[in-house]
Amino acid sequence: MSYAGLAVEREGPVGWLIFDRPKVGNAMDAAMLADLPKAWRELDEDPSVRVIVNTGNGPSFQTGLDVRQLAKDKDALREQSRRTKRAELLITAWHNKVATPVIAAVNGTCAGGGLHFVADADIVIAASDAVFCDPHVSVGQVSAFELIGLARRAAFEPTARMGLIGRHEKLPAERARQLGIVSEVVPPAELRDTARSLAGKIALNPPDEVRHIKQLLWRALEDPA
Repeated sequence: MSYAGLAVEREGPVGWLIFDRPKVGNAMDAAMLADLPKAWRELDEDPSVRVIVNTGNGPSFQTGLDVRQLAKDKDALREQSRRTKRAELLITAWHNKVATPVIAAVNGTCAGGGLHFVADADIVIAASDAVFCDPHVSVGQVSAFELIGLARRAAFEPTARMGLIGRHEKLPAERARQLGIVSEVVPPAELRDTARSLAGKIALNPPDEVRHIKQLLWRALEDPA
């Protein structure tokens, strides 16, 4: 099945969900926003897929909403604003209750709403030239869900710095690793092979137990009591 702005592929037990709008930094337009839940569902419901790798084509991983396109589609913009206000986003694996383990392989720029996919992945690896940034406040917007998600992975202060400083605070991959946002940094040319190898190791384990471990870990984060 084909999706707008997304490539869905399979390599044995590994499913790939790849952002594929490289000319606009893989930003999410209305069609891509509508198709993301379908793409996640397709991979999660496929019994042959034991791990999902999420990455991007081109020089960027994901740069959030395509505000230029959405400005021309008022209905889509209103719907996205409504979902954000009501905490009903449906863009990441966590939003869509994906039980299959997800590895985010961050290539290049990850900005704004793209941080959702980092915060909501189970494992995050990055290319050495990857950069993380949250420019919301610099354009008069409030960032909340992305930063709250990142704060579960990293220390509070670096997360706050990203939100409060905005586009002027760019976190390089190695610093993100030091802060616990990323678990491994590799040369750009090795990113997908590293993700593929890591996914393969996970796929060697019993799938039901792997999914159950994921669910228990996320449940503990959501309800630490």
